[in-house]
Amino acid sequence: MRNIKKVAAIQDMSGLGRCSLTVIIPVLSAMGIQVCPVPTAVLSAHTGYGEFVMHDLTDFMVPVLEHYKKLKVDFDCIYSGFLASAEQIDHCLEFFRAFPDALKLVDPVMGDDGRAYATYTRELCDRMSELVAVADIITPNLTEAAILLGEQYPKNAVSLDLIKRWLVRLSEMGAGIVVITSVMLEDGNMATVGYNKADGSFWRLNSKIVPAHYSGTGDMFASVLIGSILKGDDLAVAMNRAGDFTEHSVRVTYRCKKPWTEGLMFESELGRLFSDRQYNDCVRI
Repeated sequence: MRNIKKVAAIQDMSGLGRCSLTVIIPVLSAMGIQVCPVPTAVLSAHTGYGEFVMHDLTDFMVPVLEHYKKLKVDFDCIYSGFLASAEQIDHCLEFFRAFPDALKLVDPVMGDDGRAYATYTRELCDRMSELVAVADIITPNLTEAAILLGEQYPKNAVSLDLIKRWLVRLSEMGAGIVVITSVMLEDGNMATVGYNKADGSFWRLNSKIVPAHYSGTGDMFASVLIGSILKGDDLAVAMNRAGDFTEHSVRVTYRCKKPWTEGLMFESELGRLFSDRQYNDCVRI
């Protein structure tokens, strides 16, 4: 009998706009991994729509955890993302403690393009470091990396040396694997850059630049990355798979000229996750 990996995804659920659980569930399911959603909030539409209705589910998280403990559920991974309140940091930490053998992925969702999201308070951003401290893997974008490190968001292209220093500093906060997405480098390339503290290796994956931005790209990248790692791939292959599927979905969506708020049109592309193509675009630096 096949051993299906099980992931507890502590994330929000937005009705309009593909992001968080509406991306994580189909992507990981297509990769043969069971997703057990622990919704942190339910939104009519993601925050990028400007106006939205949100129901905070902080009070729901504790009884869910107690029920899972009663059932003696065994998770292979705990995956945290968008949080609705600073109090939810405490509940995420409780999940991590309850399943000490599970791989811990923290996608420190806080903002993009140099700004924090509308629902993210200073306290919530400050406390995100508590989750990063106990994570095995973190996947911030450049904005979130700057917030975690207390640095100014770079308004211009950055050097590879600077990003490598940031990766090491972030890993010193706790995580063994750090991947920073959406990095515009001085050489003109948009890149994803990763670091594996275990062997001191740095990895770089270039992306083709598309003149558009879509919601949910970070959720998609992190989902494919963790799915790949759970299936036994190393960091370089996992970054390749995640980058390939995300970039392909971006290009499909761009050709269809859909508004950025609708997110990535990935549903008809899920078969690409089954591809046997050789992933060799990620290079050690």
